[in-house]
Amino acid sequence: MRSYRELFRTPEFTPFFLAASAQTVAQTMGELALGTLVYRATESPLLSAVSMFGSSLVQVVGAVFLLSAADRLPPRAALTALPLLFAAATAALALPGLPIWALFVIVLAKGLVESVGGGVRWGLLNEILSRDGYLLGRSVFNMMSGLMQVAGYATGGALVALLSPRVCLLVAAALYLLSAAVVRLGLTGRPPRTTGRPSVSATWRANALLWSSAPRRQVYLALWIPNGLVVGCESLYVSYAPDRAGTLFACAALGMLAGDVLVGRLVPPRLRPRLGFPLLLLLAAPYVPFLLHPPLPLAAAAVTLASVGFGASLVQQERLVALTPDALTGHALGLHSAGMLTMQGVAAALAGSVAQLTSPAGAMTAMATVSAGVTLALMAAGRRERRATAPVPGR
Repeated sequence: MRSYRELFRTPEFTPFFLAASAQTVAQTMGELALGTLVYRATESPLLSAVSMFGSSLVQVVGAVFLLSAADRLPPRAALTALPLLFAAATAALALPGLPIWALFVIVLAKGLVESVGGGVRWGLLNEILSRDGYLLGRSVFNMMSGLMQVAGYATGGALVALLSPRVCLLVAAALYLLSAAVVRLGLTGRPPRTTGRPSVSATWRANALLWSSAPRRQVYLALWIPNGLVVGCESLYVSYAPDRAGTLFACAALGMLAGDVLVGRLVPPRLRPRLGFPLLLLLAAPYVPFLLHPPLPLAAAAVTLASVGFGASLVQQERLVALTPDALTGHALGLHSAGMLTMQGVAAALAGSVAQLTSPAGAMTAMATVSAGVTLALMAAGRRERRATAPVPGR
């Protein structure tokens, strides 16, 4: 599968794509509204960052206990029920007078449910498309995510400024309902990819099998840690520029879109494997000068350039799919999604804590520096493994 036209002619791909688009807009609007609501109430960078990305913190719980459900649930039923639950949770967050502790309970419960959703969604994408079409399809989803995040943050920023964060949350809840309707009406029913009941023991067995391979372990670490730390930088946009956070989020989404077009469509397949680590370094480097408090235009340009580096995840996901048995594809991709989001939540909490002690700009520089260091360490580990497994001349 080589073209976008061929991709959108694939049965069921278009409604699947449209439902995910509506859900992405809902999520970005909800995060911006919630972060603003909490920051106005508490003036705390830590609480604001955790409110936006805190649902990611519990993804690891789902990865450990619930992820076997990703291949054992009927995909259409699961992808209809999940946005309905998200709509209810988002509407609850808009209730006036809701205590901060209750808000965080809802956010964490929503994250626990989301931990299964990634595996169901990307496992279904692998069924809808042929194996050679997965990377192109995932790149289109990533590009959509960039565009929808631009739209979501721009719309959310306008609603927050002109009306209120609570109105923005209610609009996000309505978009979740729209996503559920499109899935129910646009997709056909499919049986689960694997038989048997979801269980903790099945989840542990599959996790152990996936983690037992050294190449897969390195792919997972590259997917989780460097970009998670940079998302910690993003979690501080609200406290770094309270009145212009929507602009920075939109620029980040625009850069991510450019990176996905570059990797998914323009770079020849033979060159893609070489881009993973350089793109991860690009992801971190532009945030290092934030310690100098650049003016908003320079900050926006740096954020846009850095986010091109998110294209590295496409290279790594293609390798992960190639290294994974078909029966475990949903579980493997769900583990990637859950681990990535967990790391994002941990990084947001860490970045908020550092910002609380220093400043948002200083915390952004620190997180970016650590991200670059981790990438360099993974590069060195990869070189050592290649040398260890290379055939010895003459044998």
